[in-house]
Amino acid sequence: MTRVVINQSNYIPWKGYFDLIHDADIFIFYDDAQYTKNDWRNRNKLKCNESTLWLTIPVGIDLNRRICDVSINNYKWQSKHLKTIIQLYSKAPYFNYLKDFLEEVYIENKWHNLSVLNQFIIKKIARDFLGIKACFLNSADLQCEGKGQDKVLNLLKSVSATTYLSGPAAKNYLLPSSFEQENIELIWKDYSGYPEYHQFYPPFEHAVSIIDLIMNTGKEAPHYIWGWRSRLT
Repeated sequence: MTRVVINQSNYIPWKGYFDLIHDADIFIFYDDAQYTKNDWRNRNKLKCNESTLWLTIPVGIDLNRRICDVSINNYKWQSKHLKTIIQLYSKAPYFNYLKDFLEEVYIENKWHNLSVLNQFIIKKIARDFLGIKACFLNSADLQCEGKGQDKVLNLLKSVSATTYLSGPAAKNYLLPSSFEQENIELIWKDYSGYPEYHQFYPPFEHAVSIIDLIMNTGKEAPHYIWGWRSRLT
């Protein structure tokens, strides 16, 4: 039995993204897909006293490119993002827990490619801070043809998937019958029920970067993503 998740890489994603990775044996970065503007590829939100604040990587306005082809030419954003994170979380109980990681991302490296940056951050957080054991692959390396659902199915078959785990947004374009024909179980991820944790600025907001959760809960972060479900059962 092989459980697979396929998703585009996002910039410092929210906890639900890592919840999906945790459910998977194989996580495929679908970064040879079309880049989309005003999406999660190059930006995410942090909690602040005015509800939320966007951190956005400037990557230009060209939409005629794949995510893996999006270059980063301006590096000033790195120091700006780090400064913002420090301003918001320097007094968080687990700021030092992420300090070395933040320095590695925002000071020690200059990023030239959005996909490379996103994948580095996601894999680093998943493995080093959340203890996730999933195998990470790139869709481009699998050399599968097709678009949309056909591409997804071809990627799944290339890794002998028996189960496909997907976020609920994909209900708009995935047909369960097509997965049944390929003997692949389709499971929709449920993001409801996440427990709240201490945030500096009320009201509580779930839809912010994983950084917020780790800064406030440290090694207990996995409990607030998936561990709480085991206590319910």
